[in-house]
Amino acid sequence: MPTSQPAAPSFPLNPVTQSFAPLAATVREMGLLRRSYGFYSGFGAALVLALGGVITGFVLLGDSWLQLLMAAALGVVLTQVAFLAHEASHRTVLGSGPANDRLGRVLSTVIVGVSHQWWMTKHTRHHGNPNTVGKDPDIEKDTISFLEDDARESRVLIRAITRRQGWLFFPLLTLEGLNLHYRSIASLITSGTRRQRWIELPSIALHFGLYLVPVFWFLPLGMAFAFVGVQMAVFGVYMGASFAPNHKGMAIIPAGTRVDFLSKQVLTSRNIRGGWAMSILMGGLNYQIEHHLFPSMARPHLARAREIVREHCATVGLPYTETSLLRSYGIVVAYLNRVGLAARDPFDCPERVALGR
Repeated sequence: MPTSQPAAPSFPLNPVTQSFAPLAATVREMGLLRRSYGFYSGFGAALVLALGGVITGFVLLGDSWLQLLMAAALGVVLTQVAFLAHEASHRTVLGSGPANDRLGRVLSTVIVGVSHQWWMTKHTRHHGNPNTVGKDPDIEKDTISFLEDDARESRVLIRAITRRQGWLFFPLLTLEGLNLHYRSIASLITSGTRRQRWIELPSIALHFGLYLVPVFWFLPLGMAFAFVGVQMAVFGVYMGASFAPNHKGMAIIPAGTRVDFLSKQVLTSRNIRGGWAMSILMGGLNYQIEHHLFPSMARPHLARAREIVREHCATVGLPYTETSLLRSYGIVVAYLNRVGLAARDPFDCPERVALGR
């Protein structure tokens, strides 16, 4: 059954095109691009204490299935460390670029076990062209299809997943932790420079040594595998559930379309309501619009920047999207299911596919 492609979104040009410079000047004059050493010092100390608490709990619990609680806690702590590494990769935490790079590399590779170089390359491309076909790696074809053309080309098992990918999205995120580790190591081996491989592969190996050796040394084999499985699942779901609401279901920019910077970043991004509590929960990613407009802005300043950016968007007539976390998940699931319909059999009834019959 043929389907019609949705019309390409229209992107405002003027006066939006020329309006980012005064907006950036206002943000700079208000001091919102200054560093926030106090916040990051306190946040870093809290992470150290949290990781120390997990290690202490692991030692005290011994041979007990309650260790799975420690595994879940470790997944949460490592995700929070990944958030801090993400901010360091944007050179937000410390005063100089090289210092931020060193911090980000240590946090990413040794603590989290993910390649800093791979993440930097992928994430920089995303920031430059969010939701842009052919340029944003975050919407490239994978197990999940984010574009109808990719869904239509899926084959065999992947096609079966694609048809119901919205409902399967969160269950599949339990494997995202393993996927991040695999892609990090594979990218270093296949496309990393010699220097990158010499620095990051031993660091990632150190991460797994510090993590896996104690787990398999002190716990029975079955319990050890369960510990790792729970930690990886929590890490994957937490990471995916924090990044997915930001762009999925927002405007897709067709390949070759020229869009001004402000429109590109605002129309493809979504904020999540919830204030400072949500900012801690999502590592500042809840202010996704402001983060994309000012990537090096420290997390504590994003809330004030939001007020300025919202007012500016209203003035120039640029839609500004903000919703609740649960509503954003509903939008993501519905969007993925809608894209997945392109993978149906051409003689299938769309209603039957949507209902999973």
